[in-house]
Amino acid sequence: MNPRETVLITGASSGIGLELARCFAADGSRLILVARNRDALDALTEELRQRNKIEIIVLPADLSLPEAPKQIFESLAVQKIPVDVLVNNAGFGLHGKFPEMPLSRQLEIIKVNVSALVELTGLFLPEMIQRRAGGILNVGSVAGFIPGPYLAIYYASKAFVQSFSEALAEELDGTGVSVTVLCPGPTETNFGTVARGEKQRVAQTRKMTARDVARIGHQAFRLKKVISVPGLQNKALIMLTRVTPRSTVRRIIKKYNTIKE
Repeated sequence: MNPRETVLITGASSGIGLELARCFAADGSRLILVARNRDALDALTEELRQRNKIEIIVLPADLSLPEAPKQIFESLAVQKIPVDVLVNNAGFGLHGKFPEMPLSRQLEIIKVNVSALVELTGLFLPEMIQRRAGGILNVGSVAGFIPGPYLAIYYASKAFVQSFSEALAEELDGTGVSVTVLCPGPTETNFGTVARGEKQRVAQTRKMTARDVARIGHQAFRLKKVISVPGLQNKALIMLTRVTPRSTVRRIIKKYNTIKE
């Protein structure tokens, strides 16, 4: 790929975001890594610089703060650094019954998973359109296709990402800018620890590795695919939900999201 391509990745310190950083680094792209954990970003930066000999910019930021997206945009604007590819990966969930969890924490999910994604897209997209080149890779989830009892806000946020990404892809047809939404299922990341603590689901599912998910998403982005669902199990799940009554889907997901006490 073009070594002058600049890729901004949010949530780059772990999981799928970290593996996507490795994928784009292998392309020779210049990276802008965004996450809250500065130490983890520095460690990843050292690894990628040694292995790929690329330029990397580290921007620690907490996307749950309303001012963060604009601060990221303005910091790069001052340095005259254009963003060719925006990877909106940052996101988290919280397990439990909606009325029993802190409302402030649930609103943070919306700020990170939805508001920051929309704002970063809105800030960087006009310049991509002007250059008639670039792309956006949003990390959604199979959760975006179904309701999710006990993870209601997380599933709803991913439904937004799914719908927004598909609509935006159509709007941008012919502009030279592509949009891909990556929709993984259960993946070996720290998502479960953040969402549920050390508790486990009653129903267990085989998980894909973050590395495999990232590679599939990266390839789909390069091929300008709009929707990328990694794994046959996840593809089958989405197809099944289309022919199964919604009431049945809700009960199945409720059981799946029930955790051991």
